[in-house]
Amino acid sequence: MSHKKVYAYDHKPIPFEFSQSVERFFVEEIPLYRFSGNGNYIVFKIKKRDMSTWKLVHVLAKSTGLKERDIGYAGLKDKSATAIQYISIPKKYEREVDRNLTTERVEILERFYNNAPIKIGHLKANRFSIVLRDLKKGDASRFDKAAQTIGRGGMPNYFGYQRFGEDGKSFLQGKKIAASGKRLKGAKEKLLVSAWQSHLFNEWLGERINISKTVSSRSVKDAASILGYPTELVEVLKKEPSFFKIFLGDVMMPYPFGKPYYANDMVKEAEHLAKRSASPTGILCGDRAMRARSDARHLEEAFDDSELSSLRGDRRFAWVWPEDVSTDYDAATQTMVLNFTLPKGSYATTFLEEIGKRTLR
Repeated sequence: MSHKKVYAYDHKPIPFEFSQSVERFFVEEIPLYRFSGNGNYIVFKIKKRDMSTWKLVHVLAKSTGLKERDIGYAGLKDKSATAIQYISIPKKYEREVDRNLTTERVEILERFYNNAPIKIGHLKANRFSIVLRDLKKGDASRFDKAAQTIGRGGMPNYFGYQRFGEDGKSFLQGKKIAASGKRLKGAKEKLLVSAWQSHLFNEWLGERINISKTVSSRSVKDAASILGYPTELVEVLKKEPSFFKIFLGDVMMPYPFGKPYYANDMVKEAEHLAKRSASPTGILCGDRAMRARSDARHLEEAFDDSELSSLRGDRRFAWVWPEDVSTDYDAATQTMVLNFTLPKGSYATTFLEEIGKRTLR
């Protein structure tokens, strides 16, 4: 029952060996704003290895005597990576950090003062550097071409495999918890229910990619027949300049951030998408989630658990653009270093899967 991604691009699969580890997976946060330089909070720029963000917060809490809820961070970073991220605490606890933070897996690179703590979402983007192996010379050339093409055209913003646990099926537990209607207890239950939200989003996005591919690759008559749509609707979709097809009532957002609004003119919003000034969003079902309207709601409804109320609902970009894409290939060792930047919440492994045309784990 686990989700199988529908890929947007049609190049042939590209074989390479990938392993998410501290030696081969590097990520650095790009803060949402510049720190003020003064105030009652100190922000640490921290480099960590083989340690999750939650573990880092726990270590800092133990070092300072603070409650974990008093330690601010913008986003979660995996254990199996070398990560640079920003953490905030009240300034008066700075001395305790210097005195008691002794683990070799954590290094403080810089520190800044700020007038407010860091909160979830206070993040502009993440910069990645990933080492790939067993990449033959001809495949390396195809890899670079595909990566640059996706950088220009964008990609589906699927949740990565990391969201769904070691067996890829944690969303099934989340579904049961959500269906029970009970109040969630602790971070684990929240994580499981959020996996169910994410699974539904991925399913919806896969369906929209299928629709977009059918419209793009088929004649109006054939696409209308396959999709069961009126010919007039397919003709309008065909005119849209973007690959991802916008429907009436889609919830759009200015890119890379802004307030959501409804698509009332399909072609106009498709032009915004083609110019990277706005992107469509998919639902993360839950309490107070903003639902699509009209035709877009019809496409969304099957992937909306309307009874899920234990978590706050949201919208998530359906289409994003990798930036600053570059590759460095060593033919002697058949090793490639891939560098790129993604907006917050987007998964580096999703980019790799779109290039390789296979699921990574």
